[in-house]
Amino acid sequence: MPLDAFHSAVSDWFARDLGAPTEVQTRAWPAIGVGGHVLIAAPTGSGKTLAAFLAAIDGLVQRGLDSELPDETVVLYVSPLRALSNDIQRNLQLPIAGIGEALTVNGQKAPEIRAWVRTGDTTSSERERMRKRPPHIVVTTPESLYVLLTSDSGRRMLSTVRTVIVDEIHAVAGTKRGSHLALSLERLAGLTERPPQRIGLSATQKPVEAVAAFLTGGSECTIVDTGHVRERDLAIEVSGSPLTAIMANEVWEEIYDRLAALVRQHRTTLIFANTRRVCERVARHLADRLGEEWVTSHHGSLAREHRLDAEQRLKQGELRALVATASLELGIDIGEVDLVCQLGSPRSMSAFLQRVGRSGHGVGRTPKGRLFPLTRDDLVECAALMGAVQAGELDRLHIPEGPLDVLAQQVVAEVAGAGESDEAELFQRIRAAWPYRELSAERFDAVVQMLADGYTTRRGRRGAYLHRDRVNGRLRPRRNARLVALTNGGAIPDHFDYDVILQPEELRVGTVNEDFAFESMPGDIFQLGNQAYRILKLATGKLYVEDARGAPPSIPFWFGEAPARTAELSQAVSRLREGVDRQLAAGDESDAQAWLEAEYGLTPAAA
Repeated sequence: MPLDAFHSAVSDWFARDLGAPTEVQTRAWPAIGVGGHVLIAAPTGSGKTLAAFLAAIDGLVQRGLDSELPDETVVLYVSPLRALSNDIQRNLQLPIAGIGEALTVNGQKAPEIRAWVRTGDTTSSERERMRKRPPHIVVTTPESLYVLLTSDSGRRMLSTVRTVIVDEIHAVAGTKRGSHLALSLERLAGLTERPPQRIGLSATQKPVEAVAAFLTGGSECTIVDTGHVRERDLAIEVSGSPLTAIMANEVWEEIYDRLAALVRQHRTTLIFANTRRVCERVARHLADRLGEEWVTSHHGSLAREHRLDAEQRLKQGELRALVATASLELGIDIGEVDLVCQLGSPRSMSAFLQRVGRSGHGVGRTPKGRLFPLTRDDLVECAALMGAVQAGELDRLHIPEGPLDVLAQQVVAEVAGAGESDEAELFQRIRAAWPYRELSAERFDAVVQMLADGYTTRRGRRGAYLHRDRVNGRLRPRRNARLVALTNGGAIPDHFDYDVILQPEELRVGTVNEDFAFESMPGDIFQLGNQAYRILKLATGKLYVEDARGAPPSIPFWFGEAPARTAELSQAVSRLREGVDRQLAAGDESDAQAWLEAEYGLTPAAA
């Protein structure tokens, strides 16, 4: 082990195309092969995603050679980002095709292994094709998994799943999205003939035992932990002009110039901004300096087609710089990125490590990151962040304890999907999810009663989604239960954005905040995806635009998207301020500066 345990065509392809296995692969494959739950914790670019996928692909190959593969879903891959889902689907085709070629060379007929994506971006025709002929590997998001578990066709497709791979698990575990996913995993376990094997993947997590418990609901789990520390090339970039409490225009100009210089020095550069507004603004100014064909932006308010096009152009070397928000933060393989620049503090150590890990994203390569403070306070935070990262510190994960709004959603969805449920069995199934392990019977009873009774308004009773048979302990859905569950699921807040429709093509190019739409007038020009659009008219939920043909645009705004600072980073900032105070009390400014350069690795300008 490990490669010898795989089919010869699988091991031959791996040895020919990738060489020797990494440490995490060598340790993970035996654990996965036993069939128990496994959590793989390793740095970005260490090969952990392939460690999970290759074991699953090998199982399908061996099964397909013994007899023809049935049209049923065997592997479910869940990722927190739609961009990551699309990329994994593409990367799955490479090993599947390579193994198929190795089998053909050996005179064997390669089994047809199908891997398809099912997310909110999936078209209705692709969904219909999936219903008629289920793929062997389904790549999806937590929200789309919830939808599949609530629909009849989705439940049929998922009933044969044997392995569930949850990627970047730390990205959801500390939020209500994670609680939602944990309940979906338990619903899936109740749907299959036997509970599927769960494989969790993460690059940054603390404590790792809590993440393992979250993955399995407290069941036994093998932890393969190779740590999160790796060699990195990190530095803080400060402008020539002094930073102030608010970012001055001349400082922005210096940052744009420095970014353009760094982009020219590297083949491909990924630039992260904390908000969509900054993302669009930086893309605009870099395009002015580098040429519009070499720069674009990537964030959640852009249409699927633009995001996919941006990812592909970067991967194919057609972009020099891509300016993104957290939409590209996680394990997506977006090609040979040489440098990552972060504008402003990302407000957490984990986010910074994830983002820098997009560069040098491969075995044996060194990630390279540059951090650009935007204000004086931001510089302090960036310095503290750099010191904490170099000391190997991580943010601590805090898993929410049984949120009841998520519970109510999932109860309605499960009863609607199943058609009828035993109340006691449903309660035990929910308590198997780690965030709900301490849910009391009284609280569960109160939530179910609320869903059965609804609430009274002037227009009568509303919000009643279940029929509750207390005598027999059965729950049945009301007529509107499934529709409500499907159209109101998930824990991502609705921002009431307006669709931007390009005329005359009737093409949706993205979304803008409703307040921005209300404040705009016909004739106004704004930018979206580094493209200028002129507003034609405003309709309910839609903003009709035409190509502004390069006219200078304004930048749209969105609300409530800047991240909060973690408690661990706040402690690091406090330690830095305390240390500087101590140095100033004992000596003078030169002593404090020397201490900062020595302890935090800052350049003289930053110190």
